[in-house]
Amino acid sequence: MQQKTNNIKVKAIIDEALKSGISRISKIGDVVEGTVIGKEGSKLYVDLGLYGTGIVYGREFYEAQDIIKSMQPGDQVSGKVVDLENEEGYVELSLKEAGTDIAWDDLLEKKRSGEILDVKIEDANKGGLVAIINGIPAFMPVSQLLANHYPRVEGGDKSKIYQELSKFVGETFKVRIIDVDKRESKLIISEKAAQNDDMEKILQHVKVGDEIEGKISGVVDFGVFVKFKPQVDGVKIEEVEGLVHISELDWQLIDNPADIVKVGDKVRAKVISIDDGKISLSIKALKKDPWIDIEKKYNVGDVVKGVVTKINPFGAFVKLDESIHGLCHISEFGSEEKMKESLKEGEEYEFTIQSIVKQEHRMALGFGKKKLEGDSTNKQKEEKKDSESK
Repeated sequence: MQQKTNNIKVKAIIDEALKSGISRISKIGDVVEGTVIGKEGSKLYVDLGLYGTGIVYGREFYEAQDIIKSMQPGDQVSGKVVDLENEEGYVELSLKEAGTDIAWDDLLEKKRSGEILDVKIEDANKGGLVAIINGIPAFMPVSQLLANHYPRVEGGDKSKIYQELSKFVGETFKVRIIDVDKRESKLIISEKAAQNDDMEKILQHVKVGDEIEGKISGVVDFGVFVKFKPQVDGVKIEEVEGLVHISELDWQLIDNPADIVKVGDKVRAKVISIDDGKISLSIKALKKDPWIDIEKKYNVGDVVKGVVTKINPFGAFVKLDESIHGLCHISEFGSEEKMKESLKEGEEYEFTIQSIVKQEHRMALGFGKKKLEGDSTNKQKEEKKDSESK
């Protein structure tokens, strides 16, 4: 009896709304707000004011059951217009689609404002971490993690990277939204971006040219991470982390950073660049450049002994001493196959220095003892001709 009475009241309110002056909604897809009039079976009626009466039914009703079941007359609700006017004169609405639109609009506003969000990590894959914001999956690529969360995996083994990232599932990270694309269903978040404000304050105390002391906090195939505290009198500054690229570890050619350093080692380094909050360091910059006085040890035409350290398709790297390496180009052999027949990694051979480019730290080597064009004999002939002409 009570249900019947409620239905009569709902019908009376709806009839009154339909009789009132109605201003048409501009187009399908608009999101409108209204007040719940009541529920009748598998239908939800919504007072849209000047826009008339809205109805949620059929598939739209069942898809939004979780939302509708707790609704009471008088509750405010947002719906997306799927039909401007059906056969009964109602504006058909979708609560689920409206909720999605509102969620994306809110995410876009959060991106524009730069709001810092606390998100729980729900999942991980080989490329990064996944969180849920406004019911929408958000992806955080590995490149957007802070240095202390970056997976330090030697050799870039993807299965090991996944294992490292999986440790963060269930943890809460502070992030900022850096990309929103509703059409592509793309939502990208960044832990780095959320730390920019703090990093900017810290970087006020770090400048290019500074010499720092720190400890190696991670070793990867492309270099090492070093943690250090900026030197600031009377101000407490948290540790920051910089990267020493493999090319900045030493003047000698290094194939694997793990061969010369390990986590926990104390090192001195020089700040060589600060870019977008990333600090780049150099350990070799604080060591004497062995190429400065190279002419005291090596000259063009010298026959030297060297150990082949690595063979590539374009040639072989040759170690002459602890700091000086040269390249014996593949053209010395005619083909990669012949080069590999003539040279073996780890073996010592004789080479002839063909050229030295001091500023670029480059030395070209010929295989074996070779008489170079323009050698001392030819020079003597040239000098004789010059003297006779005079």
